[in-house]
Amino acid sequence: MQAKLLTAATAILFITSCNNQMNTTKEAYQWPQGVKVPIADIKPHERILHGDTVVDNYYWMIDYFAKGPDSTKVVVYLTAENTYLDTMMSSTKKFQAALFSEMKARIKEKDESVPYFKNGYYYYSRTEEGKEYYKLCRKKGSLDAKEEILLDVDAMAAGKAYFSVSTAEVSEDNKLLAYAVDEVSRRQYIIHIKNLETGEIYKDAVTGTGGDPCWANDNKTLFYTANNPVTLLSEKIKRHTLGTDETTDVTAYEEKDKSNYIGVGKSKNNKFIFIYSQATLSSETRWIDAGKPTDVFKSFQPRMKEVLYDVAVLEDKFLIRTNWNAKNFRAMECPLDKTDSSNWKEVIPHRTDVLLQGIDEFKDFVILNERKDGLVKLRVQSVSGNNEHYIDFGEPAYAAGVGTNPEYNSTTLRYNYTSLTTPNSVYDYNMAAKDKKLMKQQEVVGGYNAADYVTERLYATAKDGTRVPISLVYKKGFEKNGAAPLLLYSYGSYGYSTDASFNSARLSLLNRGFVYAIAHIRGGQEMGRQWYEDGKMMKKKKTLTDFIDCGEFLIKEKYTSKGHLYAQGGSAGGLLMGAVTNMAPDLWNGIIAQVPFVDVVNTMLDESIPLTTNEFDEWGNPKNKEAYDYMKSYSPYENVAKKNYPNILVTTGLHDSQVQYFEPAKWVAKLRAMKTDKNLLLLHTNMAFGHGGASGRFDYLKDVALNYAFLLALEGITN
Repeated sequence: MQAKLLTAATAILFITSCNNQMNTTKEAYQWPQGVKVPIADIKPHERILHGDTVVDNYYWMIDYFAKGPDSTKVVVYLTAENTYLDTMMSSTKKFQAALFSEMKARIKEKDESVPYFKNGYYYYSRTEEGKEYYKLCRKKGSLDAKEEILLDVDAMAAGKAYFSVSTAEVSEDNKLLAYAVDEVSRRQYIIHIKNLETGEIYKDAVTGTGGDPCWANDNKTLFYTANNPVTLLSEKIKRHTLGTDETTDVTAYEEKDKSNYIGVGKSKNNKFIFIYSQATLSSETRWIDAGKPTDVFKSFQPRMKEVLYDVAVLEDKFLIRTNWNAKNFRAMECPLDKTDSSNWKEVIPHRTDVLLQGIDEFKDFVILNERKDGLVKLRVQSVSGNNEHYIDFGEPAYAAGVGTNPEYNSTTLRYNYTSLTTPNSVYDYNMAAKDKKLMKQQEVVGGYNAADYVTERLYATAKDGTRVPISLVYKKGFEKNGAAPLLLYSYGSYGYSTDASFNSARLSLLNRGFVYAIAHIRGGQEMGRQWYEDGKMMKKKKTLTDFIDCGEFLIKEKYTSKGHLYAQGGSAGGLLMGAVTNMAPDLWNGIIAQVPFVDVVNTMLDESIPLTTNEFDEWGNPKNKEAYDYMKSYSPYENVAKKNYPNILVTTGLHDSQVQYFEPAKWVAKLRAMKTDKNLLLLHTNMAFGHGGASGRFDYLKDVALNYAFLLALEGITN
């Protein structure tokens, strides 16, 4: 369910320069005719709740991980759907391969990240030509020093369908590396420990973790999050001692509230270890001295109803960001030895027009991450006085954020910047001198000129009169006459803000005449905390109607027309896709729903499914009748009806831990049985991956190529 799915776009035959207008051929695309569609078995299953009886014909598809009597039949059905997709898209195979090659060719294969300094070493990663992964490296004291390869992920991933390193943490004495690996794509990590002096991988191996190893200052104690093996919920923080078996690990904290996510981490100044526990509406932090790992964690401030807070550490006090009596959050401070809320003193008041998103601390400066009018602002404050200023970004729509800044004593802030036309950029900003230096900008191989593209910030008016921002980009020469194809993307849940960022693969759509747009709908947090609260729980339908209103606005303003409007979203954004497909099926020519959360009621009723209990404050608990009725009224699976639907491509992963494979599979099966049109309905299940798709830096582009071959073929664009 909850996932910050970043969606890429696609391309075709590689061009030497992106600056040249790509010639495209439009003609009616001929899909294969007479192909037999997969028909799923019908096995009626009754759900009786609140006096309401619902028959679910495809409930049996849940069986794969339960290894029940229908588990084999699940694989047979998913395989049949994959075969059907391959057949229907067979004429686009060369097109997909060309799209993949074009997108891959824009990526600089031999590359290196901007090094960052921590505890005497410069750390960076580098990639090599033709390799899918990377090498994690460091140099001692100087960038001219000898390179030390900490992890050769290319070698570690060899021969594996999926491989992901979540976190790599070096001990305080710089001698040990704790790193977390997932080889299944279920986001369940095994923590390994490597001796950086000898290269030995210790026998210590901790399984079933959240992938977040955290060293204490004694260089032998490691804290980590332990997950429930069935529900995959983060339930305990455990303490591992070097050289011992994981079965002897001590539980340092156990979370009793199943609606809370937990995690563990270290303060930037390395003095404290924090345990974080947070639900949608409340949170709590616990802490110990990082030099005393066997101490009992004490509560910073016991959780309060509907109060969120997080903590940053300065030399002589704590800073607290909280929504306590402050919907858009405010900043407080308290002494190091008196942390409960009775000792909190306000230092940055609440503002109705500014959301305080985060606080990053340095010895002499504090960075306030704010959001106003839908855009990120970075505010630099001096710890010693009242001096403060904002960093100027200079574009109408962009994405910006604090980058990797592990060194507490630094006077340099590293931040990231991008926009729909500006490639991903890394800046170092001298907070005292107030000057910035571009350290690196993403190179688009083959050439790219931002001046060849135009970005706009528009506002659609929702049905209740609310102005909803839209960010969009297109190639120069675009005519606003309704003839252009337009892809509208959104997420709209969990308070996640979808900012306007660059994607080199998307150039292949723009160069073929597509407009790309992001709808900043309610349910996100672009316009403040209220923007989120107006798109969750019993107000969730505002998220859905906002998206439809944005689509209708873009048609009214002649950026596109009904026959050329497409929509895309993933995970909770996939729920959005399913809902708007039911609510306004004639508005879209095509829909791409990626790992979509579409069976809302059934999933939220099943507490054995990963993440369900963590989501009650986002969607509601259907065991309560009011929540049940409301969720049922918009849940995509519940509302499939006998009517015409647009062309739809649905993607999922068999090992998805966030949105289980059976949600999209059931949805597609029900759509096949109910829809009255002859439009395409395709389901692609990646049998080796999970929620985030392929793990390699190029492999994911194959999925992108499929998505956009689907869109481009619907537009009759074949080269």
